[in-house]
Amino acid sequence: MRRYTLRARVIAGFTGGALLLSTSMALISYQLTRSSLLGGRERATVRAAYLDAAVVRAGLAAEQPDLLEILRSLDTGENRRVVLRRNGEWYSRTAGVPSAVPPALQEMVEQGRAGVQLVRADGRPAVVVGVPLSSSTALYEVDSLRELDQTLRVLGLVLTLVAVVTAGAGASLGWYASRYVLRPIRSVARAAQEISAGDFSTRLDPAAEPDLAPLTSSFNHMVDQLSERMARDRRFAADVSHELRSPLQTLAAAASVLTRRKEHLDERSATAANLVVLEVARFQSLVNDLVELARSDLPASRGVVDVAELVREVCRSRGVPEDLVEVVDDVPVRWHVDRRRLKQVLGNLLDNAAKHGGGALAVRLGRAGDVCYLEVDDEGPGVSPEDKEVIFDRFVRGRSARARRDDDGAGLGLALVAQHAAAHGGRVLALDRPGGGARFRVELPGALS
Repeated sequence: MRRYTLRARVIAGFTGGALLLSTSMALISYQLTRSSLLGGRERATVRAAYLDAAVVRAGLAAEQPDLLEILRSLDTGENRRVVLRRNGEWYSRTAGVPSAVPPALQEMVEQGRAGVQLVRADGRPAVVVGVPLSSSTALYEVDSLRELDQTLRVLGLVLTLVAVVTAGAGASLGWYASRYVLRPIRSVARAAQEISAGDFSTRLDPAAEPDLAPLTSSFNHMVDQLSERMARDRRFAADVSHELRSPLQTLAAAASVLTRRKEHLDERSATAANLVVLEVARFQSLVNDLVELARSDLPASRGVVDVAELVREVCRSRGVPEDLVEVVDDVPVRWHVDRRRLKQVLGNLLDNAAKHGGGALAVRLGRAGDVCYLEVDDEGPGVSPEDKEVIFDRFVRGRSARARRDDDGAGLGLALVAQHAAAHGGRVLALDRPGGGARFRVELPGALS
């Protein structure tokens, strides 16, 4: 089931409420106005019919009354028509009038009772009044409601337009209200993004929205607790690394001695010495990665960096040819970034390409809008779709590395790349290189600001 956004639901609620209210008011206003106008017109028609009936009754008192002449003497105007029924015969100044008199009204008048009925004559609404004059004579007056019907049509159109305009006004009010209501939520979202980027100094102002003071207070308390926990973790990592580095240095020194004297050792001892040296070096790399991972939660310390020169420097340190470095479309090479973090990002990507991708094929600097990017291509088997979702998590190694039974590495290199990118408000993507292999792309928004 599709879930609509909060803004869409608020706007729809305001629009629906305004439309329901305006439609209800329009219907009530129309019905009241219609009833009032029809009631007034009926009463006026009844009064006119009784006055005309008195004139006709006086004319019928003559010895030989001329019925048509009596009807012509009546002042009926343009809307009213009068018909007389006497001894079963109809008399009228206008043809077709008797057909407008409904049989039910005729029966009522023949019984000696006056009556009023709404009908449609010639496709238009009309009111018919029947007045008995004697046992054999009755007067019927047909009053056309054409003008009243046109007035009601115009009134209905106006009320419909008012309902539509009111619904539009409700939608506008809902849009404004949703924008106003969601403004604090957007502030929380921005603060959360800044915190996820490593800026734990971000706080919400409780005085900005008094109604949301409990939310802002809880949010700030959560950030305080998170900041304290991260600080404790960093202190723990620093303490552990300090405690581990001392014995590691001793092991490294002992391993160095074994390496220098391995020609004096037998074959098995020399092999064991080499394994010790390799494992100590791996242990030192792991400790360094853990320390760096703990420090990666700190905000990025940005400065102006010549990225092209930095990239070439890192390539030289990794034995990667400098001619692999490419600056796309003359992108400015002076970026506003954290030099230490970007250096480790590129170093880890080059190391990853060397270990799992057969070596780097290209190192590319480019720009897409206001986002600068750094790409590293390799010629390895690429990254499977399943691994693309988790390869940047901590202690996660790709399927290709596991398939080769490659135990070199603990799965922290790409996690550090992701952490350093996030500290810049950016991200890292694992893509497929055209022609085969993997392409790792680090996007850094605002690097040229």
